[in-house]
Amino acid sequence: MASSAVNALSYFMFIGKLKGIRRTGWVLRGVPDPERISGHMHRMSVMAMMLGNDPDAGVNKDKCIRMALVHDMGECIVGDITPTCGVSKEEKFRRESDAMDSLAKLVDKVSAEEFKSLWEEYEAQNSPESKVVKDLDMFDMILQAHEYEVEMQDPGRLQEFFDSTNGRFQHRIVKQWTEELYKLRDSHLSQGEK
Repeated sequence: MASSAVNALSYFMFIGKLKGIRRTGWVLRGVPDPERISGHMHRMSVMAMMLGNDPDAGVNKDKCIRMALVHDMGECIVGDITPTCGVSKEEKFRRESDAMDSLAKLVDKVSAEEFKSLWEEYEAQNSPESKVVKDLDMFDMILQAHEYEVEMQDPGRLQEFFDSTNGRFQHRIVKQWTEELYKLRDSHLSQGEK
């Protein structure tokens, strides 16, 4: 029993690193005090909770919450690898998969299988839940970009994040949230908040 408790503590300390790892995209763009990976995963999970309150959402809310919580878990070992890092998608997948396998050795079999299964499903994008969580991932990114533009009083500075997600949202509710965010952002852009 003690060894499983020791492993659990090791696991908790590994994932605790997510509280300190800054998201690469913001760091590379000079955002002061950028969000950490854990903050991103947390807000996505809350979004998934809200999404599931709509009876027409068409997804398993609890599964979406759990998937949002694990989708970047491997980054506690490999870091936040973005397209600008010069790492191929295949290599990124391999590194994160290996990281998930390493983490799985620290938890009980049932948890290990659930974490890895949810992560693989998210990566494969082959279920309604994985597609919704991907939408939430992108939406959280552009919401964060907008918040930074307002905070830095630099409207339009992070336009590339909006461009990279334009037309990619699939879920009806996330599309509605995105439309409202665009209206809010357009208002800030037209006012030239500086």
